[in-house]
Order: sequence, then C-alpha cells, then structure tokens
Amino acid sequence: MDRRSFIKKAGLAGTGAVAATALAAPAIAQSAPKVTWRMTSSFPKSLDTIYGGAEVLSKMLSEATDGNFQIQVFAAGEIVPGLQAADATTAGTVEACHTVSYYYWGKNPTWALGAAVPFALNARGMNAWHYHGGGIDLFNEFLSTQGLYGLPGGNTGVQMGGWFRKEINTVADLQGLKMRIGGFAGKVVEKLGVVPQQIAGGDIYPALEKGTIDAAEWVGPYDDEKLGFYKVAPYYYYPGWWEGGPTVHFLFNKAKYEELPKNYQALLRTAAQAADADMLQKYDYKNPTAIKNLVASGAQLRPFSQEILSACFDKSNEVYAEMTSTIPEFKKIWDSITAFRGSYYLNAQVAEYNYDTFMMIQQRAGKI
Repeated sequence: MDRRSFIKKAGLAGTGAVAATALAAPAIAQSAPKVTWRMTSSFPKSLDTIYGGAEVLSKMLSEATDGNFQIQVFAAGEIVPGLQAADATTAGTVEACHTVSYYYWGKNPTWALGAAVPFALNARGMNAWHYHGGGIDLFNEFLSTQGLYGLPGGNTGVQMGGWFRKEINTVADLQGLKMRIGGFAGKVVEKLGVVPQQIAGGDIYPALEKGTIDAAEWVGPYDDEKLGFYKVAPYYYYPGWWEGGPTVHFLFNKAKYEELPKNYQALLRTAAQAADADMLQKYDYKNPTAIKNLVASGAQLRPFSQEILSACFDKSNEVYAEMTSTIPEFKKIWDSITAFRGSYYLNAQVAEYNYDTFMMIQQRAGKI
C-alpha cells in the first residue's frame, strides 16, 4: 500500500475513533445520571435483617451505577414514624419506603394482600405468585390509586405466633386478651374475643413489660431475640397463621419512579428482587441459632391447639366473605391468590412435605 494512502486512511480512522469517543461519553453520562433519593423504613436499625433489606438495595444500586444512583435509608422515626412510611412516600416527603403493606389495611383491606393475610401462602408460595402468578402487577394496579409503585423487598418466612404472658390452650382463653397483632389478622382474632392493638416494633417491649398488652407477635426467633420479649412474656406460640409468608415491600412514589431512565427502572427491579431473596436467606440461616438461644434463656415453646387454629381458619373465611362481597379490588386480588393456593399446597405435600418430614424425624432421632 502507498505510504501516503496508508497515513491518510489511518488519519481518517483515527478521526473516526476520536469522534466515536466524543459521542460515547455523553451517551454513557446520560444513561447514568445523578439521582439521589431518600427511603424511610418502618423498622429500627437494631433489626438488622429486616431493616437491612433497604441497605442491601441501596448498596447494590450505588455499586451498579458507580455511585450515580443513591438511596439514603432512614430508620423508623428519623423522618416519619414507622407506620406512616407509605403515606410519606405518597405525599412525596420521601421518594421511597421499605415497609409491610398490611400496616395500612385500615385504609383499605386490599393493602394487606400484597404482604400476608391469614391462611394464605408461605414464603415460597408468595414469591411464586408475585413473580410468576401476576401478583406484582395486580398489587400495583391497586397501589397506583395511592400514587405508588411497589416491588417485593424481603420475606421473613412463616412467622411465630407471638409471645404471651400466660398460656393459651383453648378458644375461651382468647377472650379479652389484649394483643399486638399486625395487619387485618386483628379483625379475625377480634371475632374470637381478642382486643387487637397496632403497635410499632420499638414500642412492643415496654407495653408487654407494663402489662398494657397481654401478648404480642412480631416476626420470628432472630428478631424476637433481639427485642428480648422472652423476659416479659415467656410463652412463645407457633405458627403465625396470619403470616405464612409475609412480603416486605419497597414502595416508590409513582411519579418519581416513572421519571427514572428505563435502565434505572430495570436496575431497581433487579436489585429489589435480589434484596427480596437475600432477606429470606438470612432469616433461614439465623433463626435456627436464635430459637435455641431463646429456649436456653427460658422461652417456653407452645403450639397453638388444633381447636384454636380451626376456629381462626373459620373466622378468617368469614372475614374474606365480607371483604370480597364489598370491596371489588380486594376480591380481584384474593381470587388470584386462592386460585393458586389450592394447587400450590397440592404440589407441596407430594415431595417437599415428605422429604422435610423424613429429615425432621432423623433430626429428632439424633441422626443428623
């Protein structure tokens, strides 16, 4: 090739490379703009597993965008009280919150369906319904009326039934019992004589200690150990039939979410799903040690009697009949959950149940 021709062509190629570089830089900058949000949590920092879900999301977003997408997390009470997190997000006081949607069931019972309701699905079932059964879209159809967009952001697994100052053996023992119980499960136990109380996590211990309440449910062994409930209410009941698989949510101000670039929206959805899985994994790892610690510290494990569980199941169905007959949006989502629930437990009892049962028998026999 002629030397002058080569230099000329090389020069043109170099110019093209410079031009491409000049064009690429703004394109990259535009795809990763600076975004700074605030997220208020419904949980105190001391509950590192459930509060930590928001920190996991924040860290992932920051690392994936070289610090361009920042979400600063605030514990309950630092901006607004824990039970006002969703309201603050709707109002635009903050761009996002990390909460459990059943806290707001009093405004509309449909709120609870995105999280957990009595005798619904366990954690795996809820995740299957959310991600592959249309649950995310159905719940967002409702949330859009509240100015919000939501994504699952954690799950605790089936919860414990709570801490009681005295033993509860029969349905009659529930009469007049003042109990801190989340979501509209309170409406169910109210039919059995319980006086439900809605109290934020950080206020439960003093209420139990002073006798203002007789019982309280929170989450499960790991979080309950941190809050020290065994010191003031020794009877630890199970299972938490009202929270078989409670989904914790990231709720975003809908307008703010829609302002995000499409790649940030996609990243947010991916990071939320990762944080969702991470929380359940942590609970599965930490709860076994915590339950042993609690028993060693004096907690007395008690199963709810079949009489109590059956009575609660029947009363739950009464509540669902009332809700579905008067609240169309509730009926739409509940019908979707129950349609999946039947087939989910049909399948679960075949392999999962039998395998787990066999392994539990080996554990009790001291073979594992």
